[in-house]
Amino acid sequence: MQSPQYLRNGEAPQQQQQRLPPHFHSTVSVQKLRRFNTLILVFRFASFCFCLSSSIFMFTNSRGSHFPNWKDFQAFRYVLAANAIVTLYSFAQMGISVWEILTGSTVLPETLQVWFDFGHDQIFAYMLLSANAAGTTIAWTLNGQDTCTASNAFCIQSYLSIAFGFAGFLFLGFCCLLSGFRVVCFIIYGFRFLVL
Repeated sequence: MQSPQYLRNGEAPQQQQQRLPPHFHSTVSVQKLRRFNTLILVFRFASFCFCLSSSIFMFTNSRGSHFPNWKDFQAFRYVLAANAIVTLYSFAQMGISVWEILTGSTVLPETLQVWFDFGHDQIFAYMLLSANAAGTTIAWTLNGQDTCTASNAFCIQSYLSIAFGFAGFLFLGFCCLLSGFRVVCFIIYGFRFLVL
C-alpha cells in the first residue's frame, strides 16, 4: 500500500484540491471594493467637472479685438490645454471606473491597469499643477497693469478658470492617492485591493 503524498503543510492531495481558488473574495470584500471604486469614480467626476469648467471659462475669455484675449498669453494657452487634456482623461477614467463597479474586473489586464492608472494620474496631476501655477503667475502680473484696468472681466474670468483648474488638480490628487493605494496592494497581495 502506497503512502499518500503529502504536499504543503502536511495536506493530502485531496485536501489541497478543496482549497479556495486564487483571488477568492468574500461578499464583504466585494462590497468594499465596490465602495472603493465608487469613491474613485466620485473623485474622477469632480476632477472632470472642475477641469471642464476651467477649460470653458478660459476658452470663452475674450471680449473682442480691442480687448485682451487668452490667446495672447502663452500661460493661459497652457492652462486651457492642460485642463482640456485632463477633462478628456477624467472622462475616459470615469468610464473605466463604471466598468469596474459593474463587472468587478478591469478593462485592461489587472497588472497593466493598476500601473496605467497610477502613472497617468501622476503625470496629469503634475501637468495640471504646473499649468495652473504658470497661469497664476501671469494673472498676478496682469493685476497691476493696464490690462485688468481696461477689461476687469477678463482678469476675473482668468482667476475663475485658474481656481477651477486648481480644484480639478485637488481631486485628481485624491485619485493619485487611491491609485497609489491600489499599486501598494497589488505589490503586497497580488490584487488591486486589500482582500480580507
